[in-house]
Amino acid sequence: MSRRNLRILRFYIVGWTLAMLFLAIVRGVGTEELGELQFDFKSSILISITLGPIFGVISGFASIWAEKNLYRKLTIGRLLIYRTLYAIGFILFMIIIAYSVYQVYFGTEISIITFAIDDGSGAIYLYILATDFFMTILRQVSLMLGEGNLTKMIRGKFYTPREESRIFMFIDLQASTAQAERLGHVKYSMLIQDCFNDLGIAVEQNNAEIYQYVGDEAVLTWSLKEGLIKQNCLKAYFNFSELLKKKSEYYQKKYDCQPFFKAGLHSGIVTVTEVGKYKKEIAYHGDTINTAARIQGQCNALNAQLLISEALKNQLPTTDFVFMEKGEVPLKGKKKDIIIYAVSRKQ
Repeated sequence: MSRRNLRILRFYIVGWTLAMLFLAIVRGVGTEELGELQFDFKSSILISITLGPIFGVISGFASIWAEKNLYRKLTIGRLLIYRTLYAIGFILFMIIIAYSVYQVYFGTEISIITFAIDDGSGAIYLYILATDFFMTILRQVSLMLGEGNLTKMIRGKFYTPREESRIFMFIDLQASTAQAERLGHVKYSMLIQDCFNDLGIAVEQNNAEIYQYVGDEAVLTWSLKEGLIKQNCLKAYFNFSELLKKKSEYYQKKYDCQPFFKAGLHSGIVTVTEVGKYKKEIAYHGDTINTAARIQGQCNALNAQLLISEALKNQLPTTDFVFMEKGEVPLKGKKKDIIIYAVSRKQ
């Protein structure tokens, strides 16, 4: 299972466990105030600890499946309908599981219908719907900020600027101006949507983070360790290119073209911080980013599909790729020329 999917599962397991514990505590306190001694508070906590992770695993796998198969095809309105139907089905399933657990702990002879429509059950079902809705919103916010960044922002990790060693890749659609003129703005935007959706698959496979989308260009980043492991920073580009080739029939039929991207990579120290008052964003600053962008800008001039800096090349372990030195290249805004390498797969 990919690291991204593990993050999703952890998010839902922790979320549902906390939600069930909160429900048990609220019900226990309320029952004690009313003097309803038949309510076993400790057993309710135990049931919550049991059910929370179960519900979290179910919701997590449902979210993983939906993000892979449905979210690209759904509008926000349809997504909300899907989540509502899922939540209703989830409640029905929850009733069956909770009834089974209840029988194990209490052994009381009551029918499942009586158990399902007991006093206060409507409020519990509404609570579950609200919890699912809230966690769906949090998940969408997490996707907007980038995987894992929501938790870091809550912890205040980005409040004060700090330095990190990272790898950046600028990847750009070639002949974009000609494609936009030929397809028109709307269909061209649909082409970019499809390409970046496919880029997401490569991102997941190679543990990359999507930093920004800028027009027809995307910026990917890795921590230095993650990018170097298994040569993720190079494999991401080639996996994406191979996926576009496999879907060539789809792109030819829909857009009458075969999209092709060129990329540039560089590694170094950057500063990361939280910026913005009314629109918050995680921002990276530093010469490393500018250099990666300038390297990508040399792809056409050097007739290369993927270019990397000598600094990054020297950090890569034994590799499955071939490097061809392009010499010292002057980059706009840089005082010193930088040695650049073209990268290709070994045959």
